[in-house]
Amino acid sequence: MVESVLRLPTVKNRTGLSRSTIYLRILKGEFPQSISLGERAVGWLESDINIWIEKQITKSRKGGNNE
Repeated sequence: MVESVLRLPTVKNRTGLSRSTIYLRILKGEFPQSISLGERAVGWLESDINIWIEKQITKSRKGGNNE
């Protein structure tokens, strides 16, 4: 299976989060780590983002804020 890599604009669009919120949540361990694509380029594995979104949906529907 080929893994898709999403760049920041796509991740922002898919999650509804701002750039600063994404990086803050990464620092807190609450968002998937990015992967290096080169000296000045990063991306996220689409599967990691999909899993994160599913967890947010589950948490939201259960009414909890715990991971």
